[in-house]
Amino acid sequence: MSKVFERTLITSALPYANGPVHIGHLAGVYVPADIYARYLRLKGEEVLFIGGSDEHGVPIALKAKAEGVTPQEVVDRYHYIIKKSFEDFGITFDIYSRTSSEIHHQTASDFFRKLYDKGEFIEKTSEQYYDEEVKQFLADRYITGTCPHCGNEHAYGDQCEACGTSLSPLELINPKSAISGSVPVLKATKHWYLPLDKHEAWLKQWILEDHKEWKSNVYGQCKSWLDMGLQPRAVSRDLDWGVPVPVEGAEGKVLYVWFDAPVGYISNTIELCENQPDTFGDWQKWWKDETTKLVHFIGKDNIVFHCIVFPAMLKADGTYILPENVPANEFLNLEGDKISTSRNWAVWLHEYLEDFPGKQDVLRYVLTANAPETKDNDFTWKDFQARNNNELVAVLGNFINRAMVLTHKYFDGKIPARGALTGYDNEILAEIENQKSKIENFLEEFRFREALKEAMNLARIGNKYLAETEPWKVYKTDEERTATILNIALQITANLAIAFEPFLPLSSEKIKQLINNTQLKWADLGNINLLKAGHALNQPELLFEKIEDEVIEKQVQKLNDAKKANELKNHQAAPVKQTIDFEDFTKLDIRVGKVLECVKVPKADKLLQFKIDDGLGGRTILSGIAQHYQPEELVGKNICFIANFAPRKIKGIESQGMILSAENADGGLAIIQPQRETEPGSAVG
Repeated sequence: MSKVFERTLITSALPYANGPVHIGHLAGVYVPADIYARYLRLKGEEVLFIGGSDEHGVPIALKAKAEGVTPQEVVDRYHYIIKKSFEDFGITFDIYSRTSSEIHHQTASDFFRKLYDKGEFIEKTSEQYYDEEVKQFLADRYITGTCPHCGNEHAYGDQCEACGTSLSPLELINPKSAISGSVPVLKATKHWYLPLDKHEAWLKQWILEDHKEWKSNVYGQCKSWLDMGLQPRAVSRDLDWGVPVPVEGAEGKVLYVWFDAPVGYISNTIELCENQPDTFGDWQKWWKDETTKLVHFIGKDNIVFHCIVFPAMLKADGTYILPENVPANEFLNLEGDKISTSRNWAVWLHEYLEDFPGKQDVLRYVLTANAPETKDNDFTWKDFQARNNNELVAVLGNFINRAMVLTHKYFDGKIPARGALTGYDNEILAEIENQKSKIENFLEEFRFREALKEAMNLARIGNKYLAETEPWKVYKTDEERTATILNIALQITANLAIAFEPFLPLSSEKIKQLINNTQLKWADLGNINLLKAGHALNQPELLFEKIEDEVIEKQVQKLNDAKKANELKNHQAAPVKQTIDFEDFTKLDIRVGKVLECVKVPKADKLLQFKIDDGLGGRTILSGIAQHYQPEELVGKNICFIANFAPRKIKGIESQGMILSAENADGGLAIIQPQRETEPGSAVG
């Protein structure tokens, strides 16, 4: 027997406040959550939609150190940028708060203390790396060293970003402190752990047996973790930024961010209900009443935390409800590559609005139509353009505009009366009536991509109907028939305003303004008599506009520029070679020579042949820099070369030395030249 719920509590993953939000965040979490919240509200249900910034943890502390500011200054900056982006895109949070707030610190502290007093934690003392120079324990990200798997010398204590392998700090070769650069030492420290293994039995029953309806990607990841067996997880760490552990003797320790962040859903609810008790009531009815349906919207990287860890925390407390569903999405890639904030490989929401003002719904549409619901998906600017031009403009916008323009042309902008219906008319009206159940079924199952497709199918039905009935031709001989056709087309238009409201709220409002009816409700969807004969329409106006190639090319170029800039920034000099004695260096005879002639070597793309005035009668040297210089631009230049390099034959030509060059950050080669005019044959040293 299925549960009967009286209200729905919707939470969305708290974005990390160390940078702005991008399209991956929007597609994975916030647009789906907003669609669902809007849908339930349109149905008249009691809904609470919770959001907020996640503001603790090591990356924020690291960013603050790097910038020479406090962690609070970092989170203050990004919290307001993120909040503004969500507001601009119509994400209808009932509250968007933050985990650095006083009420959150108190709530998280109280939550920990209750579990501590109940004996729900275990204490462990372990050895962790400690920086004696700065007198602090090092979080995993504060430790760098050589990856034992791929040899990358810049791996972090939790992951090697070169090969993607998860690591522990103890696995690193030659570990160093990222703060001081010194070699850390192992030192004993005590922490508290949530014994997830204690909760394994009921979690297996609750997830694997009681929630087989969960999305396959969510169910599968949970099953994998449960099959491997759960282990105790630390709930505290040595750090100076976060919620202090409320236990005597825990100075210098804070709650692990994975523990305090989900409690943010609760603290934000408390904050909202305390500020607006008449609207939302007591916070406990949202978290402790079995008639409340709790739904978490998250990305796939948070599945384990929201399906296993947070429920174990709630169960350990004993007074909270558990999530009814966790419709997590997979990741959205960008132009075939993983979105990366550190590499600036992203489409930032605030920048999108600068480049595409007023086109929030276009992005909402594309991200929903291309949502990574059960597997990773890819956003490309060409697809963005195609969906805008071929679907929003050519299907939805075109149909509504044609219906409006024809009504103004033939019936003075007023809804014409419907006459006798043909069999085809009745088929179309039946299709309109059936769309409501199709859209709703997909929304209830969190299949928003399919729900959107069915909403767009309404417009396709309308376009097909106009194309086959041809009212612009019929009007010449049968005004009454034309009136019937346009009446039906306008009923479809009114239905479109309703159907698209959860997905494209701004466009839906524009459609309502065009048809001069802002009172339409979700319950009206499928109704074929929404607009009465004689009702006056407003003037036609285009809903969407075509996006031209040059606009898209500019966005692609912006990404390519970001990639190049990142490559330059991350280019690191080759490691210093083995130390040599001064006597070894003096064995090299480095001299200045003047280029007398320079030509390309036939059938050798990279080779240039130089004739050098070396002050000793001249010599020939071959150098592999043909892809970096034109021969003629080097003639007459002074260059540096190794004069006592053993001669060798290349392509049948004897090369008598080596021209010195340096590799730029972009991989280009630059020959080494003296800064002042120097006589050929002059020694360098």
